[in-house]
Amino acid sequence: MSEIGIFEFANPEWLWLLVVVPVIVVGYWLTRLWAERKLRRFGNRATLFELMPERSRARGWIKVSLFALAVGFAVVALARPQTGVKLRSVETVGREIVLVVDVSNSMLAEDTEPSRMARTRHAIQQLTRHMTNDHVGIVAFADDVEVLLPITSDYKMAESKLKSLSPALIANQGTDVGEALETALLSFSNNTRTSHSRVIILITDGEAHDNKALSVAERAKEEGVVICCIGIGTPEGTALKIDGKMIEDEDGKMVVTKLNEQLLNDIASAAGGVYIRSTNSSFGLEEIVAELDKLGTTELSLRNFEEYDEEYMWFLGAALLLLVVESLVLGRRNPLLKGVTLFEREKVNK
Repeated sequence: MSEIGIFEFANPEWLWLLVVVPVIVVGYWLTRLWAERKLRRFGNRATLFELMPERSRARGWIKVSLFALAVGFAVVALARPQTGVKLRSVETVGREIVLVVDVSNSMLAEDTEPSRMARTRHAIQQLTRHMTNDHVGIVAFADDVEVLLPITSDYKMAESKLKSLSPALIANQGTDVGEALETALLSFSNNTRTSHSRVIILITDGEAHDNKALSVAERAKEEGVVICCIGIGTPEGTALKIDGKMIEDEDGKMVVTKLNEQLLNDIASAAGGVYIRSTNSSFGLEEIVAELDKLGTTELSLRNFEEYDEEYMWFLGAALLLLVVESLVLGRRNPLLKGVTLFEREKVNK
């Protein structure tokens, strides 16, 4: 058992509220400027300040600074800071699975509810939530390829990365299945090189005429990697809409996107895997996992943080303390405390 310390936020989405802190300070500064301008209209500035001996600029800035800091600490508390300790390394038996996901524009088609892309994200999320011993990696592709997540046992990280799966992830559109599979082959660790526990799950509508994909699939089989394919969409196809707008080709005809089952069948067959068409009732991942259970597994190393300690109470306590102190600081000098000069009254040249 090895121990290290980490710091993270359980709800980082709240941190954007920290922008309120400088807004409070700038807002107070602008209010003071406006008040100063109004004051000048009543007469000589030095004479007016003599008539207001209790006035103190420092006190105002101290109060607003304390309040802004209290808000900042409260926001950090809302984000739930956590520290993790007791990093445990254990040996377990499982597989290395690389999810190769199509993020081309055709994945926005709605012949699978609510859309091919949304359905894919949801299905993979359910898969990672039920994983225990397997390692998982994610490769996204369109005309280019991006390794979104190297192979890991950190399922929380995998679930977080899933949110970015969309056509916006890759600028160059297209469907380069061969390049995606080749990248996936390079993602496996050396520890599983001689095992039969390496799996690629390709999720795509297969809209590509890709001879390279078949040669990569054959090489994968030689290296002991099984490729399973999930076809998402329908062979009949549907008109492609992006942001509610029908997409047209160069001739002004509607672009229809169809599921290319032949390519996916050929890839799965060449790599010793299975092909399954996704439907609204079943995405297909469960069926593929059932097939994978028939394959071999290998010894993998899992690294898990055993404990997460909540630290929000320290920030919440600091926020409350600052608010109490802020409330005790009077905005003006108290006539009963004339002799006390904790906060010096601003000096004005006559």
